[in-house]
Amino acid sequence: MHVVVLGAGYAGLTLTRLLESDLPPDVDITVVDESPDHLVQHELHRVIRRPELADEIRVSLPEVLDRATVHVARVEEINREERTVTLSTGELEYDLAAICLGARTAYYGLEGVPEHGTALKRLSHARKIRSRALEVCQSRGENGRIVVGGAGLSGVQVAGELAALAREERGAATITILEQLEAVAPGFPENFQRAVERALEDAGVDVRTGTAVTAADETHIHLESGERLPYEQFVWTGGIRGPDAFDGDRPSVKSDLRLDDRAFALGDAARVVDATGDAVPPSAQSAVREARTVAENIGRLVEAERDGADPFDPHLESFTFESPGWLVSVGDDAVAQVGPAVLTGRAAKALKSTVGVGYLSSVGAVRNAAERVSREFASNRSQ
Repeated sequence: MHVVVLGAGYAGLTLTRLLESDLPPDVDITVVDESPDHLVQHELHRVIRRPELADEIRVSLPEVLDRATVHVARVEEINREERTVTLSTGELEYDLAAICLGARTAYYGLEGVPEHGTALKRLSHARKIRSRALEVCQSRGENGRIVVGGAGLSGVQVAGELAALAREERGAATITILEQLEAVAPGFPENFQRAVERALEDAGVDVRTGTAVTAADETHIHLESGERLPYEQFVWTGGIRGPDAFDGDRPSVKSDLRLDDRAFALGDAARVVDATGDAVPPSAQSAVREARTVAENIGRLVEAERDGADPFDPHLESFTFESPGWLVSVGDDAVAQVGPAVLTGRAAKALKSTVGVGYLSSVGAVRNAAERVSREFASNRSQ
């Protein structure tokens, strides 16, 4: 039997490690990703200000996987009827598949935004954003304006890093974050939103909510109000769409995360509705928890087929999303929500560091986790 995991982000890597330990040794496991490295995406914004951290947030797949075959290729098409995957390197057959291809940046058909707004999905994007920000700070000074489109958690973190970078470079560039809805961190509790907005303002970020982008050109961002906002740098974090293999769609799956009898979809690649009927927010913690449910369900299907039972009969586990809280960095500050309580400052930063180290350890990236602990210890001693 051959189990294929498409994508090695949070969902894919967590799932593959669980399958390695749970499935019988004669079951073949293949993980496919465009890169031989797993990227700790929620820490990518830090590379904008600290490019030396790139290695810390990059985890070698061969180093943390024991028995799974790592296939570096781009997924171009998935034929679920034939149970085949067309890759940039050829074709792959599967008996069971888990589609964890993550999401791509959504531009919603806004004219000029894809051409002029830099996304943040890869290390190369972080380096590009840093390079341009340094140019703006050094050449334009107080006349420079850097605009971040979208005030979800990713946009908040990018704006915070850019504001901190401008201060460190003694630049007076204005950092503006735009959000079409009426609050930053839309979809989160109001007390968390208020704390995030205060942290942004304390960092020197110009926060503009209720401000929708309609287009962009080389020098201006066009707003729904009719205003033309000048900029020297434009970063776009305004939304997500499905992977190219799904033609940009994010298919809906119910709480067993089953896309069909032989395939599961999880992480940002899918719209997940949990056992309570609630939509699950696309996030790292959602993806990791969904992977645990899919690992259990793939195990049950493999066991049923090996026992000669109808592989579609096993009762499958249902996923329920219960978040312990939320964390977001804002430059040198952080905001955390744990239950009804909202934390900022040292407590929030310590919690975020602990979660980061815990995740790296959970996927076997012991060296990366040790490096982070060492760096955080040195940073605390110097304060």
